[in-house]
Amino acid sequence: MENNFIDYVKICCRSGAGGAGCMHFLRDKITDKGGPDGGNGGRGGHIILRGSHQHWTLLHLKYRKHIIAENGEPGGSSHKSGKTGEDIILDVPLGTIVKDAESGNVECEIIEEGQTYIIAPGGRGGMGNSNFKSATNQMPQHHQTGEEGKDDWKILELKVLADVGFVGFPNAGKSTLLSVITAAKPEIADYPFTTLVPNLGIVKYKDYKSFVVADIPGIIEGAHEGKGLGHRFLRHIERNSILLFVIPADSNDIKKEYNILLNELEEYNPELLDKKIVLAINKSDMLDDELKREIAKDLPRVPYLFVSALKKEGLEQLKDLLWKELK
Repeated sequence: MENNFIDYVKICCRSGAGGAGCMHFLRDKITDKGGPDGGNGGRGGHIILRGSHQHWTLLHLKYRKHIIAENGEPGGSSHKSGKTGEDIILDVPLGTIVKDAESGNVECEIIEEGQTYIIAPGGRGGMGNSNFKSATNQMPQHHQTGEEGKDDWKILELKVLADVGFVGFPNAGKSTLLSVITAAKPEIADYPFTTLVPNLGIVKYKDYKSFVVADIPGIIEGAHEGKGLGHRFLRHIERNSILLFVIPADSNDIKKEYNILLNELEEYNPELLDKKIVLAINKSDMLDDELKREIAKDLPRVPYLFVSALKKEGLEQLKDLLWKELK
């Protein structure tokens, strides 16, 4: 799964050139010296991105470095326009952003099914000489060549779209929690960085409602500087409506761990702190009621719950809380 999740590609996009306009004068059995009848050239093919929920990774573009669209055809006699070059449509996952590779500027964000964006417009076709006829110039000897296509490098980055993003240190039990509240089957093992890519799952709620959750790879201190998995996962958090901080009950200091997670998000993008935060203290089956009351006294002032993904305790209450915060 890790090798198949591609959330960054750099591609060269070359749109089609416009066809040349035609310079021609009407000649047939009846007409020896007719007027201009040169047609226009066809537009060059666009390269278009289109949002598709059928894709969840950019894998299909990883080995397709050069995207080249068809040129427009030249115009013909008798006012015939040249054929438009065929467009190339690239389906991409929802949450894909487009950047100019040279400047790094964001050009577009694909966030809706069927949304399109012309990443490289085709060149306009040239006008034939029939367009230049006037009262003072009955026999124009002029026509236009077609515009050149665009030839640019673009960066496509994927930011996972989910309602709730799980945030926590490695081994906090996020993947196990995802597996028990959804039908997702992430890789789970007792060592750091088991999760190397975001895993998505759908939580089925009451009355046929549902919401999407994402298990984001674990944070370490210095992640905002690129340490660990660094920026590779932090950008995915930007798309989540709610951040569910998952901290294990056997942590040495739950509040300190919470503050470290909070700081990493703030250092990466201060706007992340504007999102709603819910705290899940996982592995709480090892706590008795008295210990839970002691721990609760020093918890951050955010909605929280004691849960156990392993024993499946507190999960319905967690779904209730997340749904309430979402709505």
